[in-house]
Amino acid sequence: MSGPKPLRCVSLFSGCGGLDLGLRDAGFDIVAAADFDDACVRTHAINFPGTTVLQRDICAWSADEMRGDLPAAAFGADLMVAGPPCPPFSKSRFWRTDLPRGFADPKGADSFEAFIRAIGVVQPRAFLLENVRGLTYKGNRDALDYLVRETARLGYKDTQWRVLNAADYGVPQMRERCFVVGFRDGGGFDFPEPTHDKGGADGRPPWVTAGDVLNDIDTEEFADKWGHTAGGRFKHLLEELPPGENYLYFTAERGHPDPQFKYRSRYWTYLLKLSPDKPSWTIQAKRTNNMGPLHWRNRVLRIEEIKRLQTFPDDFTLTGDVNKKWRQVGNAVPPLLGQAMGAAILQRLAASDGCLTKVA
Repeated sequence: MSGPKPLRCVSLFSGCGGLDLGLRDAGFDIVAAADFDDACVRTHAINFPGTTVLQRDICAWSADEMRGDLPAAAFGADLMVAGPPCPPFSKSRFWRTDLPRGFADPKGADSFEAFIRAIGVVQPRAFLLENVRGLTYKGNRDALDYLVRETARLGYKDTQWRVLNAADYGVPQMRERCFVVGFRDGGGFDFPEPTHDKGGADGRPPWVTAGDVLNDIDTEEFADKWGHTAGGRFKHLLEELPPGENYLYFTAERGHPDPQFKYRSRYWTYLLKLSPDKPSWTIQAKRTNNMGPLHWRNRVLRIEEIKRLQTFPDDFTLTGDVNKKWRQVGNAVPPLLGQAMGAAILQRLAASDGCLTKVA
């Protein structure tokens, strides 16, 4: 008797492979991946040696080019996943009135159209798209509605979406992301049940904290590798700031005796300091010395630390300079959250097959 067939997955807008790593851990074989960024492609190729990794401008990738570029194993794959660029749908874009939002931004519209085009070419059994929570906001619902409508046209009749908080799945980070899932055979889908709870309710363990995953590398052994001092010209204020607080601590509205900032005058992440007793806030894609989360020791986090906060293994190899490495990790789906989604999708596909299937 032959063994079970591996569940094949095709990944677009793959980045460095955070979601792909989680899916691989859940039991998927990543047969092909594509991204435009050179550092991401090199990182992905190193960590996924059995995968066909392509450097492509996915938004400009025609259907005929896809058919010629993708390996034979990609067609009819069990799953296609994508994490298209999120800035057009991000919360910060609502502050940037000088920039278009949602589908008004060509990057937003083109990336979704490319994903639909790829589904039509590959014809996977299921698809998964990940993006920021802002995708569900009223001003961006045209993008979500487009995705549901167009996947239905391609035969995916019961597309569903949900916002998941990574901290509910054992990730030491409060990171909310929207996941959109559809299956060609129709029928429902059960999103993964949380494994952790903020207060440890219902018998689930409490959220994993930043201290839980960082304390063992916050030692003298790593003193020469510590990130540079944070705060810029407000370094002295950061040193006064209690862990878990941000610049709002120094406002009149918060009762500070010597206010330094106007209330809600800056991004919420400005001078945001981690607490070792709480999960991290969302790791950003850009490394700066005043936008958090910053370490409770008043310094910028190190790459080794943001990898931990995103649940990447310590031995996961990143390419490029420190800023490119940071961007790759900051843009990624936490692998542990990806694994939870992957396990739920694998179970759903196996149920359709009438058996339990896993990668050999």
